[in-house]
Amino acid sequence: MKQEMASSRTQLYWKRLGLGLLYVMLVFVAVVQVLPLVWLFFFSLKNNQEVFHLPPFALPEDPKWENYVKVWTEGNIGVYFFNSVWITVVSVVLTVFLASLATFAITRMKWKLKKPVLGLFMVGLMIPVHSALIPLFSLFLKINLINHPLSIILTYTAFNLPLTIMILLGFYYTIPRELEEAAIMDGCSVHGLFFRIILPITTPAMATAAIVNMIFNWNEFVFVNTFISSDEYKTLTVGIQNFVGQYTTDWGAIGATLVISILPILIAYLILSDRIVEGITAGSVKG
Repeated sequence: MKQEMASSRTQLYWKRLGLGLLYVMLVFVAVVQVLPLVWLFFFSLKNNQEVFHLPPFALPEDPKWENYVKVWTEGNIGVYFFNSVWITVVSVVLTVFLASLATFAITRMKWKLKKPVLGLFMVGLMIPVHSALIPLFSLFLKINLINHPLSIILTYTAFNLPLTIMILLGFYYTIPRELEEAAIMDGCSVHGLFFRIILPITTPAMATAAIVNMIFNWNEFVFVNTFISSDEYKTLTVGIQNFVGQYTTDWGAIGATLVISILPILIAYLILSDRIVEGITAGSVKG
């Protein structure tokens, strides 16, 4: 009896020690993740002299809140912010919808070429972004889409489709066939089956795919910098270059612009975080 009690105490001790170490590691990772955001916020409240002479995590005596006003009123950031929002939203909606259609056809319908088509989509994951810049530029130049937001939307959609389909595949395979059979028995068409049953069920997976797409689209720089030259259609990532001059650079304004550009991603993640975890875990178990 004494040996069993001693053994249980030892197990409880090691269990608590393991949990303690786990919490210490989680706190350390959280601090490492948050520190760059804190540094960036302090950076955005400094002028050029304070950026280079004050310690990185030191607040200036007179915080330059006017940096935020300056980038919004003088730096055309309002236009860039609006462009980033609507281009990202349109691209994400289009990508997730097309990927849902493709995944539904690949996983829930029977046709001869579905495996080669799936393989073709997966090949898209191996195509480097930079290798497609010149062909895409040449194509868009011929069809008059250079300096047009449609070139960015089409590019984002095409490059994000393979990853989005891969995210949705695991979730679609877990949907019981009995749901489809019952719907068809009730007279539901293929279109009704997809829009009324499959899409609502796959909402968690679509939320996961949407946040992944949104992060890529929001932070993307190369395509916008290559295909867009007019300030009318530039996004935040490219618009930041306006504060970099030939002789001087307004570092405080750049920091304020970066803070503004990060906020929508943080807010979206906080709103969709539960669905993201749900979508990842649901698609990882087949049953």
